[in-house]
Amino acid sequence: MNVFDAIRTRRSIRKFTPEPVSPDQIRTLLQAAMMAPSAGNAQPWQLIVVDDRNILAQIPEIHPYAAMSREAAVGILVCGDLSREKYPGFWVQDCAAAVQNLLLAAHGLGLGAVWTGIYPDEGRVARFRERFSLPQHIVPLAFIPVGHPAQHPSAADRFDPARVHHNSWNTPWK
Repeated sequence: MNVFDAIRTRRSIRKFTPEPVSPDQIRTLLQAAMMAPSAGNAQPWQLIVVDDRNILAQIPEIHPYAAMSREAAVGILVCGDLSREKYPGFWVQDCAAAVQNLLLAAHGLGLGAVWTGIYPDEGRVARFRERFSLPQHIVPLAFIPVGHPAQHPSAADRFDPARVHHNSWNTPWK
C-alpha cells in the first residue's frame, strides 16, 4: 500500500471479526512501532502484547472508551519508560509516534485498530498501572485494540487550508 493512500484511508476500527491475528503480524506491528522517531533516539517505549481473552474482556472495566477490546484479537499497551528518556517530557511525543506507526502498519496489513488514550487521565493511568503491574517509571500512554475489521468506514478529506498559516499566525497559507 502506498504510504499516502495508507494515511488517507486509515480509520479507527471498533468492530472486529473473530479471526485471529498471527504472531508474524503482531511482530510486524511491534517492529513498525519501534521504528518511530524519538528525541535523542532514546526510544522510550515499552510494549505489552495482550492476547488473553479474559484480560481483553476486562479492559472496558478500566477504560470507558475501550469496549471494542472485548472483540479484538489482540491489544497492545504502549507505555513510556521514563528511565530511558534523554529529554524529560518528550516520551509522550515519542510513544505517540510509535502508536501512529503501529496504526498505519495495522492498516497496511489489512487489520483494523483504534487508539484508546490513557495518559494524561490520572484515573486511567492508575487503573492500567495496577492491572498490568507497571513499575512507577513506566507510564501507560495508549491501549490499541487490533483485529480483522468487521467495518470499513469511508475515507474523508480532512484538509482545511483555513487552519494553515504562513510564516506567522496572522498570514494565511495559500
